[in-house]
Amino acid sequence: MRFFYLLLFIFSVSCSKKTSKFTLIGTIRDSSLNENLSNATVSIYKKLQGNSFETLIETKSTNSEGHYSFTFDRDKSEKYILKISKDNYFTAEESILFSSLTIEGNNIRNYSTTAMSWVKLHFKNIDPIPEDQLRYMKQEGKVSCDECCPPDYQYIYGSADTSIYCINDGNTSYSFIYAVIGTSNQSIKSVITIPFDTTEIYLEY
Repeated sequence: MRFFYLLLFIFSVSCSKKTSKFTLIGTIRDSSLNENLSNATVSIYKKLQGNSFETLIETKSTNSEGHYSFTFDRDKSEKYILKISKDNYFTAEESILFSSLTIEGNNIRNYSTTAMSWVKLHFKNIDPIPEDQLRYMKQEGKVSCDECCPPDYQYIYGSADTSIYCINDGNTSYSFIYAVIGTSNQSIKSVITIPFDTTEIYLEY
């Protein structure tokens, strides 16, 4: 009889482990407008040990207060990956190590993203000669994204009336330092870019 109860206990513990789940909850924040982000798409993926592939577990949308929640099986994953997206917002990706999660209660993870904005760099040479050379370089602004403008020196030669568009985080500064080569005309231009809109920096030289 004791042996029977021992087997029953082992079986119940084994079943409990097999069916144990993680609960992940949190809030997604709009850092540009300083408010919670509603109707954002939140997807959770798992990455198994020794496997480079990500497997989608579930996708949900944040509610009107920016909250999300997932309940999913506890398995032998190396980590979980949360991806956050919404139109006109930068996609955010966060890694959550398996070892950092508990089955004893809710795992709270709050994250944020930023609204997209754009800056129009408008350069106009009002009295051009072929030898004119303008040099400029970004000082502040978003980096390391597909639409980001390069961080190194850029050059404009001779006659110019041209515009260049760069993406930026909303409600943050975008600036560049410039110099008209061979003259004393050099300074810094800066703006705060408006979320979901384009803000112009006009340089006449």
